[in-house]
Amino acid sequence: MRAAPSVPDAPTGRFRLGRLALEVAGGTVAGHRYPANFDVLHLDAGLPFAAVADGMGAGEGSRVAGATAMATLVEAVRAAGGPDPRRLRAAVAEAQSRVRDAGARLAELTGCTLTALLVEPDGDLAWIVHLGDSRAYRWRGGLLEQLTVDHTMAWVGVLNGWYPADSVEAARARYHLTRYVGHPDRPEADLLAVTPRPGDRYLLCTDGVADQVGHDRLRTVLADAGPAEAVHALLADSLAAGGRDNATAVVLHVQPAPPAPG
Repeated sequence: MRAAPSVPDAPTGRFRLGRLALEVAGGTVAGHRYPANFDVLHLDAGLPFAAVADGMGAGEGSRVAGATAMATLVEAVRAAGGPDPRRLRAAVAEAQSRVRDAGARLAELTGCTLTALLVEPDGDLAWIVHLGDSRAYRWRGGLLEQLTVDHTMAWVGVLNGWYPADSVEAARARYHLTRYVGHPDRPEADLLAVTPRPGDRYLLCTDGVADQVGHDRLRTVLADAGPAEAVHALLADSLAAGGRDNATAVVLHVQPAPPAPG
């Protein structure tokens, strides 16, 4: 019998950006179903920048897509020294091309989701880059909001009343992505601007968290725990719920910057 996977310690980072201080942590687990983890997590050591990607399927195309998309985005953000809307769009376009080229060589499904959060150096604005059905949430003043939309036919169908959210049709459509990195039409990512405020908590996660941990539980964990503790709790919850998918979470807390010494 294979031993149940445990939740590793969450790597953390801290940044001071103008009037704000940011604390971030992230982690990932393979779960019980798959022998490998096809999610990709990035926490940047030098920039307030975090991202998650989720490969489609459980083959080499899944692994290559996630690694390629993440490496392309990281390369572009570091070269720019931070978030720049035009460069972010160009980075996604380049990731689309690289993943499509890799897929042509592999001759199998090669695609992934990509969701990232990047905070500007002064802390006044943050950018969310999003393709697929990984998610970005914000907890603010007790309210948890999903900031991104799922690029799936389930999202479109339920929103338009084509079928109930708990129907067989919705469950089937949940895995029909309309946008992702590696899509034949090379769709653009959603690019969202948000204004961080002291007290905000942000969550980036793959569907291994979103599909297995309920909305109320997400809200409770983000409200009550620090970033590292929240990541550990959400990944543990995903395993306890069945571990049916790889699961990845990043939690970022926004706080007032402490007074400068002297």
